[in-house]
Amino acid sequence: MNTVILLTLTGLGLAALYFLVASGLSLVFGLADVLNFAHGLFLGVGAYATWWAAGNLPGAGPDGFGFVLAVAFGVLAGVLVAVLVELVLIRPLYSRTIEQVLVTVGLSLAGVALLQATWGADARPFPRPSWTRDVTSILGANVPNAGLLLIVAAVLVLGALLAFLRWTRYGLIIRAGVENREMVTALGIDVRKAFTLVFAIGGAAAALAGALGAVYFGNVSPGQGGSLLIFAFIVVVIGGMGSVVGCAYAAVAVGLLQQFVNYYGTSGLGDLCVVGLLAVVLLLRPQGLAGKVATA
Repeated sequence: MNTVILLTLTGLGLAALYFLVASGLSLVFGLADVLNFAHGLFLGVGAYATWWAAGNLPGAGPDGFGFVLAVAFGVLAGVLVAVLVELVLIRPLYSRTIEQVLVTVGLSLAGVALLQATWGADARPFPRPSWTRDVTSILGANVPNAGLLLIVAAVLVLGALLAFLRWTRYGLIIRAGVENREMVTALGIDVRKAFTLVFAIGGAAAALAGALGAVYFGNVSPGQGGSLLIFAFIVVVIGGMGSVVGCAYAAVAVGLLQQFVNYYGTSGLGDLCVVGLLAVVLLLRPQGLAGKVATA
């Protein structure tokens, strides 16, 4: 029983990490129709900026308020990079899907190369808070605190995103734009500002995932964003494009499936089962768990 509880909670921690990466990715695609393959770069920037801030920024550090300050610096760096990417590279290419894919894939590769050139290709130990190295006993299972931190962060981000989308003006514009962007434009609303805001939100969530993911794994590496981006795309497709709640459902399903199958089966079998789940969803419900059936 203790093993089941441990696997469930660690699986939820992994699901929380996937959700943080996928939520912004889903909103960007749902509103702007942009498949942003450079989204993993925002994660990498957030992780390395947090790592750098913890050792160099005055007042920042691996413990206490210093860690909060370091993470805030990393999130801000992710937001700035995301906004810059949208304004300079993506905005001129709206409605040009092939060019978007080529540019974002190229940017992703260039971003990894830049991180490697700056800090090296090897993984670096991350200065995580001392309490994240400990465990907490829950119903007899010793659960790593780093996983619990991810779960709390994901719940807070989910709540903040839902509140923003439901109770703010730009949230309503984004929701309406996801449903029917042409109608919103016809009403005289400048959706370009909403595009930039969505990229900023996505960059913030991805950067937070990079910082907390580095705490979870204990290190930071240039290719970390790319590996997590694969599962984020799977979560987005399973959950339904443009649906934050669908992303949450899908992330939980993917995280738990991966954790249980990898433990009770052979190593790597969980990843294969996740791909199988994706195939089943595409065959039986191609619009995703929370998506809507497309009509002509």
